[in-house]
Amino acid sequence: MIDLERQGDVFVLTMNDDENRWNTTFTRGVAAALDEVEASDGPAALLTVSSHPKFFSNGLDLDWIMGDDPDHRGGDRAVFGDEFMAVMGRVITLPMPTVAAVNGHGFGAGFMFALCHDVRLMREDRGFLCANEVQLGMTIPAPELALFRHKIGAGAFHETVMLAKRWTGPAAEAAGFVEAAVSLDQLSDRAMTRAAELAPLGANRVGYGWMKEQLYGPDAALNHPHGAAHMLKNSRQFPLRPPG
Repeated sequence: MIDLERQGDVFVLTMNDDENRWNTTFTRGVAAALDEVEASDGPAALLTVSSHPKFFSNGLDLDWIMGDDPDHRGGDRAVFGDEFMAVMGRVITLPMPTVAAVNGHGFGAGFMFALCHDVRLMREDRGFLCANEVQLGMTIPAPELALFRHKIGAGAFHETVMLAKRWTGPAAEAAGFVEAAVSLDQLSDRAMTRAAELAPLGANRVGYGWMKEQLYGPDAALNHPHGAAHMLKNSRQFPLRPPG
């Protein structure tokens, strides 16, 4: 379901569960891989890929969520929401650079997962990133809206969450939330090269993780009620480095 291997300074997390739909079992597989990655030290980056030729991740496992089979391999439905959101929070604050190689469709939760990475590279000729909750008669939870707002510019954010826009690779690159749209035969090499380039930043895990917490954690600088002028004039009120 989830494979993890290390190639030099790059941890490669491969999703290989068909369309890579999210349920509790899949979520726990990703969490276990993150445990292994976080237990390492030294320069490192995480590269996330999919083995499916068409899908990066096709969102929530809706058949499992709406079903009632207690023996379904998707696992415990009661804990899914909390565990899934927690894993997304771990990815966005992972104390090393993260790269997603989006080789195909990423809908809903799959789009979220891609956005939690620091860098996204996307296939240029096919595949969409789309938050399709409104099309399914669902609403987007506030934590997911916050993720989209932090990672996507204002106009594209509105198109994403209210108009369920299907973003192609070139359109996502133009909107600024995908670093590059490339051909499929270039995607793996480009993503690995990018992850290896960024891996030295992960050598300082404490500092790198602290910076991500400043962006996305409690009392985040992006959301602070005070403006930049106040913060600059009263800089001693705001920490310059991790505690300790």
